[in-house]
Order: sequence, then structure tokens, then C-alpha cells
Amino acid sequence: MSETAAMRPTALRQQQDLVIGLDQGTTGNTVLVVDRALEVVGQATVNHPQHHPQPGWVEHDADEIWAAVRMALREALAGIDPARLAAIGVTNQRETTFAWNADTGATIDRAIVWQDRRTSAACAALKPFEADTRARTGLPIDPYFSATKLAWLRAQHPQQRLAFGTADTHLLRRLSGEALTDASNASRTLLFDLADGAWSPELLARFDVADVQLPRIVPSAGICARVRGVAELPDGLPVAGIAGDQQAALFGQGCFDAGQAKITYGTGSFVLVNTGGARVASRHGLLTTVAWNIDGQTRYALEGGAFFAGALVAWLRDGLGIIADVSQLEALARSVDDSDGVILVPAHAGLGAPHWRPDARGALHGLNPGTTPAHIARAALEGIAHSQCDILDAMAADLGTPLTDLRVDGGAAANDQLMQIQSDFSGLSLQRPRMLESTALGAAMLAGLGVGLWSGTEELRRAYPTQRRFEPALARTIVADARRRWREAIAKT
Repeated sequence: MSETAAMRPTALRQQQDLVIGLDQGTTGNTVLVVDRALEVVGQATVNHPQHHPQPGWVEHDADEIWAAVRMALREALAGIDPARLAAIGVTNQRETTFAWNADTGATIDRAIVWQDRRTSAACAALKPFEADTRARTGLPIDPYFSATKLAWLRAQHPQQRLAFGTADTHLLRRLSGEALTDASNASRTLLFDLADGAWSPELLARFDVADVQLPRIVPSAGICARVRGVAELPDGLPVAGIAGDQQAALFGQGCFDAGQAKITYGTGSFVLVNTGGARVASRHGLLTTVAWNIDGQTRYALEGGAFFAGALVAWLRDGLGIIADVSQLEALARSVDDSDGVILVPAHAGLGAPHWRPDARGALHGLNPGTTPAHIARAALEGIAHSQCDILDAMAADLGTPLTDLRVDGGAAANDQLMQIQSDFSGLSLQRPRMLESTALGAAMLAGLGVGLWSGTEELRRAYPTQRRFEPALARTIVADARRRWREAIAKT
């Protein structure tokens, strides 16, 4: 049996000064090894394939992900003495749905990714239950979340008894043999009751998955399992941190207090604000979700996500071919003063918060004979920034006060032009840390807390300085006009 999640960490040996943060993402798998000062001593990212068997379908192969994770572990840990390792923490793409045979453990089909829209019709049929489901889970009924994906898989395999987990559970099964998750991931499935802090029998029945075996829910920090039989890691290494990727980024950005917020620019882009111990019910299209559970205390967040951010940049490269490498986007966008009236709505996989329109698709508005690839590149950055502003506006309305403390991370946060546009459009100061891999860092920080490597969040906060600030520089009248034209474009999309 694994140790209980409430177990207090035992004293670490003096040489155990490193923790691993493993981030299983939508397109890649990052392993970060940090010391007590949060300095990186090892890092590697290995991508895994994306599978698109039909339009609107997005799948991942569980074995391909695990092979990529193992390769990333080997590369990041090369030359590091295993005796120095204190713990490993796991973070992950959240709503992606993995299933396996509950009796044999054999994987069933590919995982259905959070971007997948195959269950749109099923979600539409469940809309009469929307108000009650949102009250219980903090989420709308949308194909983004896990429940209808799981129901689809169950319907494909009526003769098998299924077990289910999100990507954290998939990794923990491979790392330790334990099927575990934490509340931050469970709260993204449409099957978890926020008030009870547990799986809901009523919701399981509603989505027709009552007979599916679910993972055990454990705290976000604390020893919940130990590594077993993984060649790249020492046997017995504590697994001591679990969180969904956006909650891990919130923690990794040091947003430990109510009112602190961050934007992560990954494949999609996500805004979270820490609401402390209060579950704030959104009236403006946002999600109420668990941020983390540590030492028996649950903290909550309001969240809004846009499905296309880094994915939009990849589309400019792979779909339109206007850049050969993502590193070229900033220079191309800077080569023009503005988008010349071009508006790019990045709704290629539907519109997320606060609009929740899974039927919407990406659109280019305002093309004219003088439109160049540079104008489209600039419009793409502006479209990403506008999407975040829609969420920030909804967040301020729900909280009854504007945000003032906004931090940024993720790969696209390295784009200075995007960060300046975001600051201009939002009217907010942005803080960018020296470590943009805040998701993997958050997993490592949770694991370190779980084994006592750090005394608490104050010690972590002191080790995490801001690298650069971006301040609003555009006239508010210009911003107001840009936001008006954006809303008009959204209405036409």
C-alpha cells in the first residue's frame, strides 16, 4: 500500500536537495530538476505525436506519451546523482481522458484530448442539466471536459469494465502502479462535487459512467506513492506533488494569496485568479475550480481559458506557412505598426471562456488588397491578447474589482511584442519571471513542500524574483476602439 496523503514528511537526508517537476503537456513532456534555491540543474522537453483521425478529433497514444516522458527523464537527469533526489511532482494537461480495462489494466483506445469536439452533440443534449451541473462542479457542460469523453469511450466498449483517469493518473500508474489524482484535476471532469470535495454519484449517473472505476483523490502536496520499477528513477522516490497544469502554474508563479492571478500561454492560454478559501460562482462565463489542497486546506480559483494561443502560432507556421519557425513571429509582427484593420479570431477549436461556443471557428476579418503576412502575424498576437482581455473583463466583473497583480508564463510569454500588446489592451502591468516553465516548476515546488524541502510558501516566494515588467503604453481611446472592433468580429464568428 502507498503511504497516506496526510502523512507528514520524514526528515530528508542532507544530500537530498533536488526535486523533479514532470509536466505532461498537450504537445510535449518537460522534466525540470531544481534545487532548494529554485535554480534549474536539469531540464529536457520531448514531444509526442498528435493524432487527428477525423475533423474535430484530437487523440494521444498513452504509450507514446510514456516513451516521451521516459526520454525526457533520461535527458534531464543525465549526470545527476540519484541520491540527491528528494521527490517528484507531476502536473499535466487536465481534461484529456484516458481509459483502461479495470480488470486487466490494458489501455483502451487512444486518450481523447481536451481540444477534441466529438461530443458536442452529446453536450447539447445535456443542456437541460446545465444549471445544476454548474452549481455542483463550477463548470458548464462542454466537450472540453472529461465526462462526455469518458461516456463516449464507455459506449464504444460496452462489454468491458472501464477505469478512468486524466493524464496525472496515467503517469502515476506508470510511475508507481497507483491510480491516483488530486482535487485540482478531479475538478475538471464534470464528475467532482466542489462542495463535497469528492466524486459525485449523481453526476456519474447523469453522464452514464456510474460503473466506471475512478482514481483515488489525494492532496496536492504530500507523499502519496513511491516510484516502482522505472529505470530512469530510483525505486522508492516519493511522489509528493500533483496538480493540473494551470493550477501548478498558479502555484509556480507564487500566486499563493487571494487576488493574485496569472496567464499561461501554452497550446491554449489560461487565466487563473486565486480566490482563497472562497468558491466564487461565476456569473460571466468563467469556471470555478480547485486550485490545490494542501494540509487539509482547499484553495479555489476562477479560471478562463482560450483554446488557441501557442496552437495559433503553430498554425501560422504549419497551416499558412507565413513563418518557418515560431521564433520568427515577433520580428514579423514588429515590422508593421499595426494590423491595418485585420482581426484574427483564434476560434479554430471553438471559443472558450467567457463565450462557450464550441461551434465557432477561426476567422480573419478586414482583409484588404494591402494585407501582408506581417499584418496577419500582428493580428494573430492581437487576437491572443484580446482573448485574454475577454477573460480578464469577466474576472473583474465576477470579483467586483479589477485585477492589479498579473503574472505571465508559458512559451509565448517570451514574445516581448505579445506581452506589450497584452499590457496595452488590458491596461495592466505584467510581471514576467525568469523561469517561464512555471507549470513544471509548480509541480516541483508542490513535491518539495510535500517532503519538507521547504518550510512553507514564504520561503518559496523569496526565491522567485520578477525578471521584467511590461507597462501599458497605448492610449486608452485607441484600446477602446480596438476592443470594440474585436467584439464586433466575435459576434460575426
